[in-house]
Amino acid sequence: MNIDEILHKAMAADASDVHLIAGHQPMLRVHTVMSPLEGYEVITPEQVDAMFRHMTDDRQRSEFGELKDADFSYAVEGLGRFRVNTHVQRKTLGIAMRAIKEDIPALEELNLPEIISKLTHLPRGLVLVTGATGSGKSTTLASMIQAMNEREQKHILTLEDPIEYAMKSAQCVIEQRELGADVPTFASGLRHALRQDPDIILVGEMRDLETTAAAITAAETGHLVLSTLHTNSSASTIERVIDMYPADQQNQIRAMLANTLQAVISQQLFKRADQPGMAPALEILVATPAVRNLIRENRTFEINTVIETNRALGMQTLDNAISQLYFNGMISREDAVARAVHPEKLQKHLAA
Repeated sequence: MNIDEILHKAMAADASDVHLIAGHQPMLRVHTVMSPLEGYEVITPEQVDAMFRHMTDDRQRSEFGELKDADFSYAVEGLGRFRVNTHVQRKTLGIAMRAIKEDIPALEELNLPEIISKLTHLPRGLVLVTGATGSGKSTTLASMIQAMNEREQKHILTLEDPIEYAMKSAQCVIEQRELGADVPTFASGLRHALRQDPDIILVGEMRDLETTAAAITAAETGHLVLSTLHTNSSASTIERVIDMYPADQQNQIRAMLANTLQAVISQQLFKRADQPGMAPALEILVATPAVRNLIRENRTFEINTVIETNRALGMQTLDNAISQLYFNGMISREDAVARAVHPEKLQKHLAA
């Protein structure tokens, strides 16, 4: 069973994900729906193992043997790159692969609000793009970086696990460092980044206290830092960052975060009803003086009210974004209501 052949057929079917699990046919996710790849029989444990070995080097296999999980990227010439996770389930290998397009889409192609483009003009500070796995965070960030790459004359440094979009320097000089291959950890990469003269730093994920502290320090010292968290709202994102710190340091980090945060973008993807594809719905928080005061004073529960009353500044709630997608004919009423923050309120609004 040839992994490259499977990936070619998956991309022809417009799959976003490929799952290779012993005891199943190759499975594809196409516009949120899982289905088997036609023409293939059930995969054996030996076949999964052979595909894993084809895609990995000695270092990656050693990491997997130690941790029973490994994250890496895999490229197929003429097709594209894939983000890969290999894991153990029921004592056999399982492989999950996420397709990454070779071409980075322009911000205008992603149906994102205009404020996202404006954020790429920030000279410094911290911008967080949040959401569940598969919500399009990597694509949004890559498009923001590409916009700066085509316009600015700066040094961009990315720290990724693994590298997803392979970026080419245009007006900017871009360096991409991959965890494991180029740098041991996000925190280590960030500590050394400050001596590498970057203007813009992309951190794949603020996944622990050390990385978070280093990212905030970089933003404090005049860099524009972009990163992600697996949170689903602006308020929960700010609370997650603060909760990473010990209780006796939380007042200090509130002050630091209030000074450095520029925006939080919380993203979900919806299956389009009008054509094949996905559409993003975004909650957007811009760090105005009022927002900064709420962070300092530990009143994050009031952030949703600030978002609702500042649409003129580019802010929007997730339900505002969902309703706009519905009224534009891009998503179904059922999806809109099912994934709203306040379903009953949104249902009444859509019926009005």
